[in-house]
Amino acid sequence: MFKFKIIFFARTNFSSMLFNSFEYVVFLPAVILLYFILPFRYRWIMLLGASYYFYACWKAEYLIIIIASTLIDYLCGLKMGRLDSRKKRMPYLIISLVSNLGILFFFKYFNFFSQSYTVMLENFDIFKESATFNFLLPVGISFYTFQTLSYSIDVYKGSIKPEKHAGIFALYVSFFPQLVAGPIERFDRLGPQFRVKHFFTYDNFSNGMRLILYGLFIKMVVADNLCGYVDELYDAPEKFGSSSLLTGMFFYSFQIYADFYGYSLIAVGSAKILGYTLMDNFKTPYLATGIAEFWQRWHISLSTWFRDYLFIPLGGSRVKVSRLFFNIMVVFTISGFWHGANWSFIIWGALFGLLYIIEKILNPKPVYSFTGRFPLKKIPVAIFIFILVTVIWVFFRSNDMIVVKNMFSALAENIGKRDYFYVEPFVWIFLIIFIVSDILLYNSRFDKWIGNKHLIFRWLIYFFLIFVIIVFSGVENFPFIYFQF
Repeated sequence: MFKFKIIFFARTNFSSMLFNSFEYVVFLPAVILLYFILPFRYRWIMLLGASYYFYACWKAEYLIIIIASTLIDYLCGLKMGRLDSRKKRMPYLIISLVSNLGILFFFKYFNFFSQSYTVMLENFDIFKESATFNFLLPVGISFYTFQTLSYSIDVYKGSIKPEKHAGIFALYVSFFPQLVAGPIERFDRLGPQFRVKHFFTYDNFSNGMRLILYGLFIKMVVADNLCGYVDELYDAPEKFGSSSLLTGMFFYSFQIYADFYGYSLIAVGSAKILGYTLMDNFKTPYLATGIAEFWQRWHISLSTWFRDYLFIPLGGSRVKVSRLFFNIMVVFTISGFWHGANWSFIIWGALFGLLYIIEKILNPKPVYSFTGRFPLKKIPVAIFIFILVTVIWVFFRSNDMIVVKNMFSALAENIGKRDYFYVEPFVWIFLIIFIVSDILLYNSRFDKWIGNKHLIFRWLIYFFLIFVIIVFSGVENFPFIYFQF
C-alpha cells in the first residue's frame, strides 16, 4: 500500500530550512524573483539578508558566531593585505586560525576531550567529573570555518588579494546554497562571481531545476527510504542474521551517498539558477578503482581542502617514504576527526589512511581517468573497492565504538541465523534505478546528460521523477546526514 502525499506541504515547521521542505519551496523562488528584479548594486544586500535568514531558521542565536568569524577573517585579511612579507602577516594568520579553530573546538570538540580526559584519569583510579556543555552544535560550523580559513591562508600566502568590500566577503562566507554542508568553496572561485551582474537565462534555470529535481529524488526517494532500514539494523544488530546486517551495510553505503550527493546537487542547482557556479562535490565515487580515486571522487571540496592546506604544507609527496606515509595518516585521521568528535570517526579516517598507504605501496603511480566511459574490465576492482568502503562505513555510521563492536560481533556470530527483515520492493527498485543512473552518469552530471536527450525523453524523465517524489518519498522528514558535521 502506497500513501499518496503532497510533496513538502506537510512540513511547516519554520525552525529549520531544509532543502526538502515547504519553507525552501517558498524561499528559493522568492530569492530568485527579488534577485533579478533588484538593481545590481543592491543584490548583494538581498542575498546576504536571505542567507542570514536561511541560517537563522536553524537557530537565530548562532548568527552571532558566523558574523564574528566573518568579521575576524575580514579584518585579518585587510591587515595581511597591507603587509609585504609572510613574516609580518603571520600574527594575523594566527589570530584567524586560533579564533576560528577555537570556536570550532569549543562547540564541537570540548566535550569529547573533557570526557576522554576523565576516562583516562579513571583508568589510573583518579576520579574526576568531566566538565561538559549541553548545547546544539551550530549547523554547518565545520564547513564555513574551513571556508573562511582557506581565505585567510590564501591571503597570507599572497595567492589572492584581500576582499575590501565587507558585504561581499560576508556573502562569500554565508552564501545560502552551500552554507550548511558545502561544497567548501575557495574565495578566488566564488568571490569574484558576486561582482558579476548575472542575468536570468533559460539555460541556467533549466539546468538548475534539473539538478534540484534529481537531487530531491535521490535524497527523498532513495536515501530517506533506506534510512529506516539502516536505523533498525544498527539499533539492535544482535537481533538479525548476517545476511540482513550485510544488507544494512549495503543500504548505508547508498543512503549516505544519495543523501549527501542529493544535497550537493540541490545546492549547485539553486546557485546555478541565480547564475553562480559551485564546484561538483561528487563524481560517481562508487565506480572508483582505488582508494585514492575514491577520495578524488567523494566529497571533492573537502578532499582538495585537506590536500592544499594540510597535506602539501606537511611536505606533500616530495618527501621520504616514511614521512609521506606519516603525512597521509595525519591527513586522513584529522579528516575523520573533522567529521565528528568520536573515536569511531577517528578510526574511520585512520583506516582509510592505512588502505591509501597499502595501495601506494602496491601501485606507486596509479593512472585514473576522469573522462570517457567506465572501463568494463575494471568492474571487479571497482566492486572490491566498494566492499572495502562499505565495511569502513560501519565506523562512520556507528555512534560509538560499542556499536561498531556489536555490529561486527553480530556479523560473525549470526551467520545462518534466520530473521524477519522485509524490505518493500519499491525500495529495491528505486535503489537499482539510482545505481544504474550513477553508472550512466560516470564522469558526467545529470543536467548535462539529460540536456542532450530528445525532448520527449527528457520530459518523460521529469514527470517520472516528480511522480515518484510525490508518491514514494519517505514518510518521515530526515535531515541531511552531513548537517551534523
